[in-house]
Amino acid sequence: MEKKCCQMFFAMGEGNRLKILELLMEEELCVSDICKRFNITQPSISHHLDILKRSGLVKSEKRGREVFYSFNREAILECCGEQFRLFNLKIMKG
Repeated sequence: MEKKCCQMFFAMGEGNRLKILELLMEEELCVSDICKRFNITQPSISHHLDILKRSGLVKSEKRGREVFYSFNREAILECCGEQFRLFNLKIMKG
């Protein structure tokens, strides 16, 4: 799990990837839909999605010719939960 968490933190350490994650938290999107919201090339978006997917933060599903991407909440909850246990942290309410 430690290696997976490191990959997640690395993936979230770049601004465009964070923006992609924010979009995918709202809805699943294909590469062309994501490209419309950025001023970067499709190969760059695909590269960022590959890093996010390898880290576990993003899931993909092929539908016909398109691949749709979505935010993987379970993976980040698992990683963060592990970090909270590692550092003996508790979530404070209020």
